[in-house]
Formats: sequence, structure tokens, C-alpha cells
Amino acid sequence: MLRQRTIQKAISTKGVGLHSGRRVEITLRPAEPNTGIVFHRVDLPEIVDLPARAIGVGDTRMASVLQKGNVRVSTVEHLMSALAGLGIDNLHVDLTAEEVPIMDGSAGTFVYLLRSAGLQEQSAAKQFLKVLKTVEVCEGEGDNLKWARLEPYDGFSLSFAIDFHHPAIDSTANFAEVDFAKDSYVKTVARARTFGFVSEVEALRAAGLARGGSLDNAIVMDEYRVLNSDGLRYEDEFVKHKILDAIGDLYLIGKPLVARYVACKSGHGLNNQLARALLAQEDAWELVTYDATATPARAYVNEWKFA
Repeated sequence: MLRQRTIQKAISTKGVGLHSGRRVEITLRPAEPNTGIVFHRVDLPEIVDLPARAIGVGDTRMASVLQKGNVRVSTVEHLMSALAGLGIDNLHVDLTAEEVPIMDGSAGTFVYLLRSAGLQEQSAAKQFLKVLKTVEVCEGEGDNLKWARLEPYDGFSLSFAIDFHHPAIDSTANFAEVDFAKDSYVKTVARARTFGFVSEVEALRAAGLARGGSLDNAIVMDEYRVLNSDGLRYEDEFVKHKILDAIGDLYLIGKPLVARYVACKSGHGLNNQLARALLAQEDAWELVTYDATATPARAYVNEWKFA
């Protein structure tokens, strides 16, 4: 039987918010079975709990933002991606500010933290959301058309195409596909960093975004090239980061997926629309577990091994 998992002990670190620019301490704590992932704003006069759910996303400008009334937890997607990649079902996340720290701009630091805390198998069976019918969302038209869909599939795979019309990006792969029956999240996806353009910085900061961005936590490009002295981590790092984001956005569904995700130029907003559309169409999915006699999709056997 595949079981739920959490971490063995609490672990903390500090960083800066990519968009807020504020210093923040994050503490990851074990949680009981069937708790899910819950964020806690511990810096407020009364602690506010924000469960990691697609329906709780209130803003998708450049990040996925959970919101309850006037209380926000921003940029949850990289941590959520790491949790999905390591198969962690239950976790408490304490924050001393409104944004999850960006760390190095990837999910790699969170993978390191979670592994350092130790992974703990729990007594309850892990539940999966199995897609039974194709669900698709789209926006725009012509060259501006963007779309994303979830299809039935015995496992979990993601295919993504990007089109940025920038020399530095066009010189790399604009399409990538990962299938976790054979590809490792940690090796193939986790270290892909977020990216941005110098030409957009002023407008983003005027809108209250990217105030904490730097060459230490993002791939930054001018009109022609990548400015980071260390270059790219993957030959297809740009599109791999879009896949990393999609994994985190989709984990806000609340369960690991048994499905195939296919997208073209999608972002946080469209990913959230897709998650909501799937959940709203109750005949398009079912919850499943894998007991001792059932054979789970290989994606959930190969990757989730204890170190």
C-alpha cells in the first residue's frame, strides 16, 4: 500500500520574498494524516491558517497567491512543487511574512530542506485524484492562444511548450516533456529557476512585484542574452521551470494526480482555472488508493523512495 507521508522533524530557514522583497522565516513542521498542506501566517496578532487549495487562490499575477480575507500567502508554487515531487501529503508551513521565500528561484532548496528534515511514512493510505475525462481551458486566440488540459493517463506526465520570442530563450528548447515513470523530479525539474527580463523590472516593481528579484534568485536577461555569470543549469531550463510551476499549481488540487498535463504558454492563472475546472466536473475524476493487491502507476513508485 502506498501511504501518506510528512516530515520527521521541524526545520526552518530564512530568505527574501521575490515580489515583496521582505525578509521572511519559514518553518516546515510535521502534520497528522489527512491534514494536507496548510500555511500559517504566524506574524499576525492572531495566527491565520490558509490551506493549500486551488479554490483558495486569490491572485495569479506572476505567482500563485493564497488569500483569506485580507491575509495573503504569496508565491507558494515552488514549495508546492517540491512537496509534490517528494510525495509529501501533510505539512504545516509557518511564515513570518506574506510571501514564501524565493531562495535560489527553483524548488531545489525546498527539496534539500525537506530531505534534511527526513521523510516520514504515515499509517493512512495515500489518496490520488485520477482523471477520467479530458478537461481543457484556454484563453486568447490566434498567435496569442494559450491553453492547458488534463487527460486520462496511467501515471503522471507533463508536456509544455513556450513561445517568448527572445534570443536567449529561442536558442534553447521551447518544448519539454517529463514522465515520472522514468524521469526524476529531483534531477530533471527541481533545479530549474524562475526567469525575467531587465526591460520589465521597472513596470513590475511599480505594480508591487519583483522587488526581491536578483541574479541570485532568477535567470535575468537583457535584450539579447542571459546575464547570470553561471549560465543555465539545464539546456531547457526555461521550459523546465514552467513545468516546475505547473506541478506546484496542480498540487493545489489537494491530491497527487494520475493524469497527463499538456499545455502551451500556460501560466499560474490558466493552471488555476484548469484545477478548478477539473474539480467542478465531478464525473471527470475519482479518488483512488493503491492497497497491497493494486499496482500503482510507476510514477509513484520510482520517485518516492526514501533516501
